[in-house]
Amino acid sequence: MSKDNSSIHEFDINLICEYFSNVERQGPGSPGATLKALSFIDNLTDKSRIADLGCGTGGQTMILGENTPGHITGIDLFPAFINLFNRNAERLNLHDRVKGIVGSMDDLPFQKEELDLIWSEGAIYNIGFEKGISLWREYLKPGGYLAVTEAAWFKAERPEEIEDFWMDAYPQIDTIPNHISKLEKAGYVPLASFMLPEYCWRENFFAPQVEAQKNFLLKYPGNKMAEDLIANLRHEKVLYDKYSDYYGYVFYIARKSV
Repeated sequence: MSKDNSSIHEFDINLICEYFSNVERQGPGSPGATLKALSFIDNLTDKSRIADLGCGTGGQTMILGENTPGHITGIDLFPAFINLFNRNAERLNLHDRVKGIVGSMDDLPFQKEELDLIWSEGAIYNIGFEKGISLWREYLKPGGYLAVTEAAWFKAERPEEIEDFWMDAYPQIDTIPNHISKLEKAGYVPLASFMLPEYCWRENFFAPQVEAQKNFLLKYPGNKMAEDLIANLRHEKVLYDKYSDYYGYVFYIARKSV
């Protein structure tokens, strides 16, 4: 596998965590997209229990906290992200209802049928879409909601370069109809799906990284692992600029069937 086609997961996890701690978002998204997905979810109250899985530093979680009642638990594997998450919650005066804890999305610290809503933006790929939606279902109350973003193909046929990149990085990428079918088979009623606008990638994800990448390379001069990580991230942007018509993130909102 070439360096340009390597997955980000091949790099030192602490290095990745440090790098993404320096940017507001760890994946494509926007407050508008979060709020649009939230608009399809009803009946949340101050007693509702919400979990944001793979929350990162909590960019989307804080939007949820400001626009929903109830208690939100953010879960992420990396303590550095959770420290920033809890600082953000305190800064926004949400810390009485929004709390981040270190944990794994495939070993959740909840009781069965405890949650009213499971949220996950740009993170379910860590365990795979099918595994995630099946595993998480048991933690939702009957009629509880699921809202996730996942990488999807927009066209049935793709240029070889972008096909090869995604087959190396995340072979489980699939089409929107197939994702919806998987939700139905896993015991959900799909409610809505929509593609994230390109500005969620270009302006909110890639653009803030330009300065962060410069600073990161200055901090680690001559460090090949750091240099390769930044080269990989820059290559990802080049591919998106060339092939954004063929793939992107899609928000899926569904309800647990009863």
